Amino acid sequence: MTRRLLDLLRWAVPAAALLLAACAAPPPSTRVVLLPQDDGSPSAVVISTAAGQQRLDKPYERASVVAPNQPPRLDNTDAAAVQAQNPALFSLRPPRPRRFVLFFDTGGTRLATQSQRDLDALLSEAAARPGADLVITGHTDTRGATAPNDALSLARAQMVRQMLIQRGFAPERIEAAGRGEREPAVPTADEVDEPRNRRVVVDLR
Repeated sequence: MTRRLLDLLRWAVPAAALLLAACAAPPPSTRVVLLPQDDGSPSAVVISTAAGQQRLDKPYERASVVAPNQPPRLDNTDAAAVQAQNPALFSLRPPRPRRFVLFFDTGGTRLATQSQRDLDALLSEAAARPGADLVITGHTDTRGATAPNDALSLARAQMVRQMLIQRGFAPERIEAAGRGEREPAVPTADEVDEPRNRRVVVDLR
């Protein structure tokens, strides 16, 4: 056998092995896992292929699509398995949204004493999430007329917004709005002094 032929065989055998390995490999697939909602509310998703559809409506149900001409295959997994199989994705997951509620003394923008600690917690949490967005919504109780209460609720929201800006939070990431007495935490009749309605709700997400 000539040296030329030996060289050809030396390269041909590994190439054939690679070809066989490729033929033996399983076909590519798409896999969808339904994760639970943070607040526990139900959710669902429908997986469609040319061969049919499958609905996932229970946490950690899984559908695998091996080929477009085959229906999705259903099975179940669990939280530990999903996290173990997708560590990179879970490491990129942002922190969960947080909601803070600050209460005010009647008729103005001065925080109630018990809300000072909550304000400190809000400012610390916001500083730890410089890329987050903040939605601040001010509210009043039902004492007074509608227009002044609208202005007061906005002033309360803007006061909290200014505190966050002073702590270095980006102004373009903070939205402030006032809802007056329209969305009470505790429904009351008109002209009722209700401390739980004099508030600012801050959603950090």
